[in-house]
Amino acid sequence: MRLLLIVDDYLPHSIKVAAKMMHELAVEFVHRGHDITVLTPNSALKERLSVKELEGVRILSFKSGEIKNIGRIQRAINETFLSTLAWIAVKRYLRENVPDAVIYYSPTIFFGSLVGKIKRNWKVKSYLILRDVFPQWTVDNGLIRENSLIHRYFRYYERINYKNADWIGVMSPSNLSFFKTLPIDIDKFEVLFNWSKIGRVEKTQCVYRKQLGLEDKVVFFYGGNIGVAQNMQNLIRLAINLKDNEKAHLLFVGEGDEVDLILSEKNRNHLDNMTYLPPVNQDIYFEMMNEFDVGLFSLHPEHTTHNFPGKLLGYMEYSKPILGSVNMGNDLMDVISKNKAGYIFENGNDEELCKAAIELINSESLRIKTGENGRELLIKQFSVERACTQIENRFINYD
Repeated sequence: MRLLLIVDDYLPHSIKVAAKMMHELAVEFVHRGHDITVLTPNSALKERLSVKELEGVRILSFKSGEIKNIGRIQRAINETFLSTLAWIAVKRYLRENVPDAVIYYSPTIFFGSLVGKIKRNWKVKSYLILRDVFPQWTVDNGLIRENSLIHRYFRYYERINYKNADWIGVMSPSNLSFFKTLPIDIDKFEVLFNWSKIGRVEKTQCVYRKQLGLEDKVVFFYGGNIGVAQNMQNLIRLAINLKDNEKAHLLFVGEGDEVDLILSEKNRNHLDNMTYLPPVNQDIYFEMMNEFDVGLFSLHPEHTTHNFPGKLLGYMEYSKPILGSVNMGNDLMDVISKNKAGYIFENGNDEELCKAAIELINSESLRIKTGENGRELLIKQFSVERACTQIENRFINYD
């Protein structure tokens, strides 16, 4: 099959987990004999369209406005134009290389119009990989008011996004249950777990631990988006509660709206047990993850939908025990706890979170065993081969 994958962030320039996941999916499709083209925006382009190749995947990058790490209003405006700019850039290419099917990734919600045009022109089927229930989480977090003008604006594009998908893969059973409560065609929804390409991991020398002066520390590593949805105040409270533990250190690597919060709270509370580093490339990111001790994450307690952060796949691949907080009812807690791959609590349960952190600090054997359990869980349930087969079967069985 000739498959078109549409995503707002992709390798090699991206450091996001979503970019890595989509590339791994694309490469797996290539290995199965499919012809794969990825369509993605790039604000740094001089020309309207760029064509490159990476590991057998053809990458079409189209010029767009900046959509990462800018003000929310400007980002919304620039994302609104994604479908229009993409169509102008690639319509000639698509006429000469008609896809057999389209796979698109959300966030963003603004590719629905583009997918609709492709479907109308060439009668193809589409699969939406839905990883973020937007704008619902912004309402949950108090960023926008429900039924406000901006909320209705985003909801309009969200409906277009769902309408133009023949199948929609959400990341957990709880998310599927959430959509069952809505007036929506639930028959097109299914659970599609996150995935990772699982390779052999070699132990590296302690380069970054030495650079940062953390040789005698147990390092809790947080990598990725540092934003409102993650509720970083939760992890700052953990740092405060571990302040007197001489072995504990929290390392944050990434970017987002709450970086300034981390830095200000570090200074205000004199948190010498906390370090922030700006984003690094994928290779360095995974070298760091390999070197440090515990994978850390947090989700906002007000979420009504249930997220499975992509960073957890990296933690499991590198056999790191997982420690974190989720919103009430999130089935991630049961998955990780049942498989003894880490410790997850409802956000706000600071005492238990700190207690689990101390247990991990005090026992290297516990860290090793818990990390090994996480890698076994990854292989069993979150492989890229499994995700690829699930999507592939939708298109094949339709034919």
